[in-house]
Amino acid sequence: MISANILAIFYLISGVLFILALRGLSSPETSRQGNLFGIIGMAIAIGVTIISAGNFSIGFIYLLVFLLIGGSIGAFIAFKIPMTAMPELVAGFHSLVGLAAVFVAISAFLNPEVFNLGSPGNIKIASLIEMSLGAAIGAITFTGSIIAFLKLRGIMSGSPITFFGQHYLNLALGLILIGLIFYLCKTQLNTLFWTIIAVSFLVGILLIIPIGGADMPVVISMLNSYSGWAAAGIGFTLENTALIITGALVGSSGAILSYIMCKGMNRSFFNVILGGWGATEESSKSLSKEQKPVKSGNADDAAFLMKNASSVIIVPGYGMAVAQAQHALREMVDALKKNGVKVTYAIHPVAGRMPGHMNVLLAEANVPYDEVFELEEINNDFANCDVAYVIGANDVTNPIAKTDPQSPIYGMPILDVEKSKSVLFVKRSLSPGYAGIDNDLFYRDNTLMLFADAKKMTEDIIKNL
Repeated sequence: MISANILAIFYLISGVLFILALRGLSSPETSRQGNLFGIIGMAIAIGVTIISAGNFSIGFIYLLVFLLIGGSIGAFIAFKIPMTAMPELVAGFHSLVGLAAVFVAISAFLNPEVFNLGSPGNIKIASLIEMSLGAAIGAITFTGSIIAFLKLRGIMSGSPITFFGQHYLNLALGLILIGLIFYLCKTQLNTLFWTIIAVSFLVGILLIIPIGGADMPVVISMLNSYSGWAAAGIGFTLENTALIITGALVGSSGAILSYIMCKGMNRSFFNVILGGWGATEESSKSLSKEQKPVKSGNADDAAFLMKNASSVIIVPGYGMAVAQAQHALREMVDALKKNGVKVTYAIHPVAGRMPGHMNVLLAEANVPYDEVFELEEINNDFANCDVAYVIGANDVTNPIAKTDPQSPIYGMPILDVEKSKSVLFVKRSLSPGYAGIDNDLFYRDNTLMLFADAKKMTEDIIKNL
């Protein structure tokens, strides 16, 4: 049997690899290497856990069986899931992390002797606080992620769901949770522990339902942070170094990403993290204007405009992801470059439905990293741009975000495509975006709507070029 010190060293090594993985994933150029570090670190952590169970013991056999079942399901999903469904997949996985934290906390509370935490009714106070926080955060993560999944999947409305006194109810439930944890530490009654979990499940639902579709990318990263803190809390309970390090990494990086995205969307970080504080009944309604005439064109018109342009900016969005048009887009750009046209890509922080969604798709099509620019780097270039080719990006290009205080996206920085000399907007119809509002850009004099599937339209443009 390997000693506890050697096992701890291997857990520490896995933790270092997770840190290197996170560092690698911070840049597209090093993301593959970062992913590899993460895989190796997780393999070491799982291997050490299996070894610590003891060869051919009941626990060892259980671990192998469940590892095989979970690994098979994960591999199947990874091979089958399309990129367009990645946001809801991430939300689904976050829910499982939260539920796992709840199950481990329940196990530790009911069988504290196994974890060297004391005996039932006489658990160490520090361990009781850790497992209570881990269970509460895990339960909030579970139900919150389920709601996010339903909204992203379209099963539940993406509009904010609000009611009178909602925020005060959330505040009251938060204070009740603190009180329940305090009295649990004093009395160690089973009913208090189960009540903490039940209240936390309810809080998770109430925190996410008032958050609208436009803010859903922030919710994804926020729930990612919650799942990390839940894992870290349980890691302290189990005195597991790898779990503490990994949970802290996920929790802190998720919180930082949420803050960066809130700043990029002109949203209050605390509003979002506390469940959309400030959302109102009015903001949950779909704001739509009376239909105005639009100018529509075809692939021949688009090819003529772009071929005679000196500069073109591509603005990809969720429509590109749905149509899987990234490879056709890359081919179109190559054709434009042969004609001497300067082409760049403009990425909004929340284009798609999760952070980095567009970057991953463009990388998949081998788009050079030095041609891809974030909003703050390229926004001033639209005024000097001949053609902006918007391929399925709706809310992030909507000028109403700068003019209508009643709009749910008011104040969110957008890509200033309307300043381009010509805007080619590829979209199936005039239907509103994920935020549920009409796009004023459709009706501008310099906008030409290209009503078609994004991939087919791009392929037709290539033929005309």
